[in-house]
This record gives sequence, C-alpha cells and structure tokens, in this order.
Amino acid sequence: MEYLPQRIVCLTEETTETLYLLGEQDRIVGISGFVVRPPQARKEKPRVSLFTSANIDAILELHPDLVLGFSDLQADIAAQLIRAGVSVYVFNHRTIRGIFSMILQIGALVGVPEKAEVLVASLRHKIDTVRTRTAAFPQKPKVYFEEWYDPLITGIGWVSELITIAGGEECFSELAGKPLAKDRIVADATEVIRRQPDIIIGSWCGKKFKPEKVRARTGWENIPAVQKGHIYEIPSAIILQPGPAAITEGLDALVDIISRWQKSTA
Repeated sequence: MEYLPQRIVCLTEETTETLYLLGEQDRIVGISGFVVRPPQARKEKPRVSLFTSANIDAILELHPDLVLGFSDLQADIAAQLIRAGVSVYVFNHRTIRGIFSMILQIGALVGVPEKAEVLVASLRHKIDTVRTRTAAFPQKPKVYFEEWYDPLITGIGWVSELITIAGGEECFSELAGKPLAKDRIVADATEVIRRQPDIIIGSWCGKKFKPEKVRARTGWENIPAVQKGHIYEIPSAIILQPGPAAITEGLDALVDIISRWQKSTA
C-alpha cells in the first residue's frame, strides 16, 4: 500500500466526505474552507483553499502526493500545482452516475475498491428505496430549483435527477444537462411564472436563501408555490456538492418538501 497516495489534499467537499466514508481520512492533509461534511474534518484538517482560489504555497508545504479537485473552475489551481510537480486528479461530473464513478475512482486511487463498491451499492439502494416510496405519490408537483438569484440560475444535472427521484417534476429539466452555470441562466424571470411551479426551492451557493426576495419579485405572486407558501431552502452544502451528501441528506430534504406538498393537496 506504500505506493498509493498517502498525503492527499481535497480542494472540494465531496472528495473529503468520500474519503471519510471509505475510512481513509488519515490520508487527507488539507481541505477546502467550504468543507462542512463531515464536521470533524474542519477540526482535524488544515484549510488551504476556497473553490476558485487556493493557497498554493500552503498546499506545497504539505508535500501532497495527490491533489483532488473538481471541474473546469479549478483548472487554474490545478495548472499551478502541476507546474510545481504535484500530481492532480480533477473530476468533472454533473450527474448521479458521475457521483458513483467519482466514488469508485477514489476507491481505486487509494486502494480500497471494495469499500467504494459497498458505498455505491448503499447509495443505489437508498435511491431505489426512495423511488419505490415516491412512486405512490398521487401527483407530481412542478419544482423550480434556484441555484442563484442574480441572474436566475436553475439546478444542475444531479439536482434535477434527485427532484425526479423524490417525486417531483423539475421545471427547467432541459437546462439541467448544461454543465456551466452560465448556460443554466433563466434570462426572463417571467418564464418561471409561465411554468407555474408548485414548489420553489432555493439553494443559493454559499449564501442564505431569502424567501421574501422571491415573494417580492414582480408577477411572482401569481405562482402557485408563492400563493400557497411552498417556498423552501435546502442548504447548498447538502445538495450542490456532487457527492454522497446529495444522495443522502439532499434527497431526504427533497422528499420531505414534496411530501409536505402532497399532504397539503390531499
């Protein structure tokens, strides 16, 4: 096992959480400042990055033999580390299938593929169990998921998939497959009104969601979700990270919200 990575820096939360779930947290020597899962990671590991910026000198002082990142947004960080001679592995997934692939690849990188397969199997079972439950829902509410408010940005791929699994119908599913946030902008806010969502869920990336701002938007008083008070927040830490948390706590939060709507219409 000595030839496997022993000193890993995780630039995002999902890789940190995955290594903890695999029981390989002792390999982690540095994390992102945005990590909140698992809670002990913030107590045990030094924070050396945000999302689009990092303290390169601090990372190099940790002498990592592997740095794990996510998406094109961390390409500049990755390039600086590569030029400094560090091995970097950047994931770029946007779907539930991609989350499973990320977990399996991390398991292979640290030499515990069997543990990774068990973790993926447990998450698949979770999804199957939820699907069975929500299939019995009498109605599928239209759900508008808002990732950002200025401009309006709707949910990314795995979020759209989770809404469907939770028993809802995502209002802007045609945008969900767009990997870049700029391609998921709803340029005309009246389009949300036209689609008449039954539920509005806000998860403003790194910022507290404010339902009162949603209710105050021009014309939005004509949206069923606003009229009937079905405006909710899901913390970005449990839904906008493409890792296990989205399938556990994130999916649970979606099911709870949609279940409440079901009861209100019964």
